[in-house]
Amino acid sequence: MKVLRFPHPILQKPTSLVSDIDSQVNNLVELMWQVMKEKDGVGLAANQIGVDKRVMVIDTSLREDSPVVKLALINPILVCGEGSLSFKEGCLSFPGLSLEVERFSKVYVKGLDLSGKEVEITLDGFPAIVFQHELDHLLGKTFLDRVSPIKRRMALERYKKLENR
Repeated sequence: MKVLRFPHPILQKPTSLVSDIDSQVNNLVELMWQVMKEKDGVGLAANQIGVDKRVMVIDTSLREDSPVVKLALINPILVCGEGSLSFKEGCLSFPGLSLEVERFSKVYVKGLDLSGKEVEITLDGFPAIVFQHELDHLLGKTFLDRVSPIKRRMALERYKKLENR
């Protein structure tokens, strides 16, 4: 399974809420874990593999300097955030491109687990960044939307050069 690359249209529109957590959703999450692991990612949103569902997976265990967070969230929301952290982010949908992005350093989030139970989680540092990055994908945004117009234009020019190699 391949990860869709920007500017694929599905990456630029909000995903649909999941109304029923059934075997299809469970299979989707399993597939997302596999794809993320194959691509050495730390997070993946369902629309990055072409599925219009509000589902994300996060696994920060690849980063030695981060608390380990491994979770799948359905219909996640950012309840609130605090603090600020600037971090150079990469993205599986923008291979080779990284951008310095300002995000909340701590977030309070809600969502559903695979059993349909509502969960509330506090994420801090790197896991908070990953959550916000993946939530942006689910809302039809990318890290390009988090930088100034000048930085966005420059990043798109770099990305086009990378794509043409």
